[in-house]
Amino acid sequence: MIRHLAIIMDGNGRWAKARGLPRSEGHRAGGETVRRVLGYCRDAGIDYLTLYAFSVENWKRPREEVEALMHLLVAYLAGEEPMLHEHRVRLRIMGRREDLPPAVREALGRVEASTAHHTRQLILCLSYGGRTEIAHAAREIARLAAKGEIDPERVDEATVARHLYLPDVPDPDLIVRTSGELRLSNFLLWQASYAELYVTPTLWPDFAEADFRAALDAFARRDRRYGGVGDAPRERDA
Repeated sequence: MIRHLAIIMDGNGRWAKARGLPRSEGHRAGGETVRRVLGYCRDAGIDYLTLYAFSVENWKRPREEVEALMHLLVAYLAGEEPMLHEHRVRLRIMGRREDLPPAVREALGRVEASTAHHTRQLILCLSYGGRTEIAHAAREIARLAAKGEIDPERVDEATVARHLYLPDVPDPDLIVRTSGELRLSNFLLWQASYAELYVTPTLWPDFAEADFRAALDAFARRDRRYGGVGDAPRERDA
């Protein structure tokens, strides 16, 4: 069973370009896919869905595209808040919230507060980077050590994990990347240590239930050994 699914949503720009549309339309279509995937996760009994929505590196994109993305995010939150309640989903944010425009922070805070009582979670990574998160944890640990609240000699993996952005969220079981790119792109570098990886050539706006089921089926065939010895050889995907 998959408890936590994480997705690198890639291919919005290429989807739009192939149709002669502006990149913002690709992002808009990608928002529709998010709605569908939330439903797939509910039906599959997945409790945590983490989506790589906007990285710290994405601020380097053209200003017009970034502004369009921020406007789409605010509109998405306003339009999908009832759906989150319907599916009993809690919205959480992972990343450098302080980097986001005030209107986006306000919209996020409102929806986070209104959905805080739900148990299933949708985690949006916004202005997020795996290296940035690990550096954040290191700074927090250093501050506590400087105050004598942590013994540097006793800092271990559990200590670092407790100071990540969302320490209560379990590590992902499966990370899916759309559009065929074979890299993590600075996504969940600490948490992905033993996650299974699945890459599909499908662009994110086209990601449908068949693609979702194919990813889950591939995961079900994996032998997760966590560095140990399994009972049978690991089965390779065709």
